[in-house]
Amino acid sequence: MSHTLSQLRKFVSPEIIFGAGCRHNVANYASTFGARKVLVVSDPGVVAAGWVADVEASLQAQNIDYCLYTDVSPNPRVEEVMLGAEIYRANACNVIVAIGGGSPMDCAKGIGIAVAHGRSILEFEGVDTIRVPSPPLILIPTTAGTSADVSQFVIISNQQERMKFSIVSKAVVPDVSLIDPETTLSMDPFLSACTGIDALVHAIEAFVSTGSGPLTDTHALEAMRLINGNLVQMIATPNDIALREKIMLGSMQAGLAFSNAILGAVHAMSHSLGGFLDLPHGMCNAALVEHVVAFNYSAAPERFSMVAQTLGIDVRGLNHNQIRQRLVEHLVTFKKSVGFHETLKLHGVSSSDIPFLSRHAMEDPCILTNPRESSQRDVEVVYGEAL
Repeated sequence: MSHTLSQLRKFVSPEIIFGAGCRHNVANYASTFGARKVLVVSDPGVVAAGWVADVEASLQAQNIDYCLYTDVSPNPRVEEVMLGAEIYRANACNVIVAIGGGSPMDCAKGIGIAVAHGRSILEFEGVDTIRVPSPPLILIPTTAGTSADVSQFVIISNQQERMKFSIVSKAVVPDVSLIDPETTLSMDPFLSACTGIDALVHAIEAFVSTGSGPLTDTHALEAMRLINGNLVQMIATPNDIALREKIMLGSMQAGLAFSNAILGAVHAMSHSLGGFLDLPHGMCNAALVEHVVAFNYSAAPERFSMVAQTLGIDVRGLNHNQIRQRLVEHLVTFKKSVGFHETLKLHGVSSSDIPFLSRHAMEDPCILTNPRESSQRDVEVVYGEAL
């Protein structure tokens, strides 16, 4: 796919502060926004790890009032967003801080939207539906993967319908992202693998997306290099903060790439799957990635060949069929090397679920920028291969 520079491109990102210990500065940023009272959004695992206490200590040191909302599920739900919005209003908050993985961050983004409009979060599904600016939002990611802290995406679970829906708008890019590699110390190896593979998929999908271009490509390629080169080692030596910085940086760059280039069929299918079975998002991506890459390769062979080279595959003298094979093998080997052996069948997906999953994947905004045009039948075939 050739990119002419005459195409217009826009690139949005939050103000980013990157580095070990930067979570302790959260109160400085809250006070910049004139915080009277802060809603702190998190989840029980992050509370247990002690990261919420750090945020509280920072706010207390500057005498900023706050209240906690820490009941967010691993796939944040419509009810949780609406409850958070109620707590925000009842306590007259005027700034939102979230600390956690993708779930608390997405929940916090959703709360901001619901508070600003005074309506249900369900009404904002889709692209550019947001009319009123959200309250100031400061995000602190504790996983190296989802990149909700730099993205234009909010993904919420509607458990009534057993599906996830996406809200895409530059209005949901947070004001400040405090990216602190120290917070990833509390990830267990499985979460490290899930979120690391999520970030790698972000980078690959963004690079081959029809929305890719010179503003996003450099971020996507560097993210692939950093994650591919350091994730196995980071999981093996969990206390090495320099490795954590590399993975966190890779994850951030993958986020900047996909937020602006958008994603593809892995994410469309993964959102459908995660909504249906309430599974971890990174795990859904990992189960699907090589199958989607094999399907998409022919639509963007030059780009996928660059992906292969960036992941360290020697493509000299190989034809595209061989490169595709090597790339798929590399992804499978990489997944195994980070301890990932999941299939969809293991998690109770059966072939009878595939039409439902495929129908919803076809409605996801991520499918629109997939390099290869896909029919529902195509998606069904790929799900079938991933079983």
